[in-house]
Amino acid sequence: MPSVPQAPQWDVHRLPHAEGKSFLVTGGNAGIGYFVAEQLAGTGATVVLGSRDRAKAEAAIASISSCVPDAKVEHLPLDLADLASLEASVDALGLDRLDAVVYNAGVALDNPPRRETKDGHELMFATNHLGHFALTHCLAPLLMATPGSRIVTTGSFAAKSERLDLDDLQSTNDYQPKRAYARSKLAQMLFALELDRRLRAAGSTTLSVVVHPGGALDSLTPSRPPVHVRTTGERLRHLPLGLFVQGKDAAAWPAVRAVLDPSVRGGQMWSPRAFGLRGTPRIEPIWNNLADTTTAARLWAASCDLTSTDLTFTPPTRFSRTEGQATEFGE
Repeated sequence: MPSVPQAPQWDVHRLPHAEGKSFLVTGGNAGIGYFVAEQLAGTGATVVLGSRDRAKAEAAIASISSCVPDAKVEHLPLDLADLASLEASVDALGLDRLDAVVYNAGVALDNPPRRETKDGHELMFATNHLGHFALTHCLAPLLMATPGSRIVTTGSFAAKSERLDLDDLQSTNDYQPKRAYARSKLAQMLFALELDRRLRAAGSTTLSVVVHPGGALDSLTPSRPPVHVRTTGERLRHLPLGLFVQGKDAAAWPAVRAVLDPSVRGGQMWSPRAFGLRGTPRIEPIWNNLADTTTAARLWAASCDLTSTDLTFTPPTRFSRTEGQATEFGE
């Protein structure tokens, strides 16, 4: 019996070429998002950094350009906490198609008091979840026009033990910053999986994939001045932690693979191989709290209300020659 050909092993240091493709990375000017952008730029694709801060974005572009010869990197002004601005930001992309977007930007607050956006939404929930939800609505025409496009959502290990309070999504009662952050990331991950279910039901080839970066420390991250500078002392002091966690360059690997690997499927979750904390990316079983489709559907409806958007996907149509009219198809 002939042997079945094996797919080539994924090599995080030898990525496939992606010339001619366009990728958007929210929060691509710093942290893990920076390294997602740098690694994607190395494939020959055009990479757009979605960032509020022009100066930081320009510094990131300069750094990427110094590491990646002939890198094609651009800045898109993007403020996820300002819902009314998102449509104009997407218009400013000037694209008629988009191969992938990585939802990486996020806010994590450590201390009270509770903060709100100008729309009156709790800041972490608004930026991490609602902003990306509304951005999906704006990007949908570009993504749906691109066969096999991908929406990659960066979750967090912090969300694994949390549950959403659908009656208090914005942590109005008993605000605790760390819990509010974890719930905002849980909302993102639930959204990403519900998004893939709805894309499949609409017959779309666009995939929605969840990733989480594991444990990532600045002290284990290579320097990229002026974006990030690591001293020799910091690296040596924290070197033993490399047995358990990793730098932000390695934490970018799951998102990069989710964008580029043709074997990736919608509805999957990719994470570091070793206990979900460090190592090369692999598929991780969906956590129990992410498998709750009822909560995900209710969150979707609430998010539509809070963002004043109707995020729906229409099944594609085909032309029936016998009937002389377009006919809906799909599942």
